[in-house]
Amino acid sequence: MDVDFAPFSYLTAPNERLYRTVMDAFVQAKRRFTVHLRPEDVRESMRDGVELPAIVDALTRLVEWGNLRADPDTSRVTTVEDFHRSRFLYQLTRRGEAVEQAVTAYDEALGRRGALQAVALADIATQLRALAGLADDAERDPAKVHLLLRGLVDRFTDLAGNAQAFMGSLQRTIDLHDADADVFRAYKDRLIDYLERFIKDLVAAGAEIATLVGDLEYRGVDRLLDIAARREAEDAAPGTTGDDDPRQVEFERVRPLWDERWQGFRAWFVSEPHHPSQAKLLRAQARAAIPQLLQVVAVLNERRSGRSDRSADFRVLARWFAEAPVDDDLHRLWRASFGLSAARHLSVNEESLEEAVPAQTPWLEAPPLLISPRLRRTGSYERRGKPSRVIDRSIERRHLSDIARREAAETAAARAALATTHPTRLSDVGELDPVAFRCFLALLGDALAARVPGRRTVETTTSDGAMSVRLTALDDGRTAKVRTPYGVFRGPDHLLEITDLTAAEAVERSA
Repeated sequence: MDVDFAPFSYLTAPNERLYRTVMDAFVQAKRRFTVHLRPEDVRESMRDGVELPAIVDALTRLVEWGNLRADPDTSRVTTVEDFHRSRFLYQLTRRGEAVEQAVTAYDEALGRRGALQAVALADIATQLRALAGLADDAERDPAKVHLLLRGLVDRFTDLAGNAQAFMGSLQRTIDLHDADADVFRAYKDRLIDYLERFIKDLVAAGAEIATLVGDLEYRGVDRLLDIAARREAEDAAPGTTGDDDPRQVEFERVRPLWDERWQGFRAWFVSEPHHPSQAKLLRAQARAAIPQLLQVVAVLNERRSGRSDRSADFRVLARWFAEAPVDDDLHRLWRASFGLSAARHLSVNEESLEEAVPAQTPWLEAPPLLISPRLRRTGSYERRGKPSRVIDRSIERRHLSDIARREAAETAAARAALATTHPTRLSDVGELDPVAFRCFLALLGDALAARVPGRRTVETTTSDGAMSVRLTALDDGRTAKVRTPYGVFRGPDHLLEITDLTAAEAVERSA
């Protein structure tokens, strides 16, 4: 398929600014539902006072490139001379309008800063809950289903596009090393607070959205997608052949598009094995940006305090080279900066006297010199001074060994205290000491992280392979309380089963 790129020619023409101003006048007129413009109308919309002949020439060139169409203007003809004089009405062509839309999208993409929209996450969750309610309704309203799915796609597209634009602008901000230190530090504080709030909202809302997605797929999201595609195909125009039902043809074209939209939306919030969700990757990228921002602030502080900066030194040296008045000054500056003179005598012995190389010999043409590593490091062939004393670290090693044994014993005691021989409710765990409570929180965190939407029971093993935990959700609405020396830990009651894989025999936990 041949594509005509002539309408883009005005973007690289010598009078590019004038052409863009003229085309902008036609775009503004179209927004006011004005179709035709005369050269005088174009001149009135321009603020820089361009002469009318220049505007007419620009309009003529734009007509040649295919951006505009010229129609004879006979509305103001009063004499025969007016009829033979060239007068035209100009309007945008389809190609010219497409070029303006492309240029506008290009400018918006370059200037777009983006945002992390926590409000969009709440809107997406609300729309998913509404769709779940329609999925259970026997008489589904096609209009409501279609509007909810369209709203979900639009809100998600806006969220993903803004997040991508924001992270791109954030990376450019991190790479900015010449910013004012005080301004950047003030901006850094606001930005880190913004990132932390979004990460917190994304963790909470992302888990809820993933659960709602699984629930909606269980209730039958395919039927809702069929309804939306069928409604979009209702107004399909008849084809030229007249043999096939145009609505069925349009439905078969639109239905795979809805599948792609849903799969893209699902992949953004639901992780698969070896394929983390885009929300999880965005959360990791936002977290990684915080230490990078702090590192940039540290670099700015070092420059401000006067610490040596090799890149700054090289920039100053480059400026000295650029400002040197004559070539002799350049050579002197080179020798003073790098010390690479023509002399090659590092040591004088019988071999060096026999194989003497003139000082004018270029380095690339001279034979290589074998230099002792000690001479290269210290400037001397022999090591000077007494050997370093060996420090006795036996006391420190014993101390560290005692600490390691004590921590291992405490961890083993905590595992033994938490192990159960039968399923136990969280509310029956009772009181835990600090070590056992830390181990309990780690087990609970591993189990909750491994939970899959739609499943009530999860079973996992700790990363060190020492313990396994089985967690089952309960529907009685009870709240479990675990008492510790630091306070009371509360949460929804679950059925818990913990196995100490390092012990020969599990010990039953009694509350």
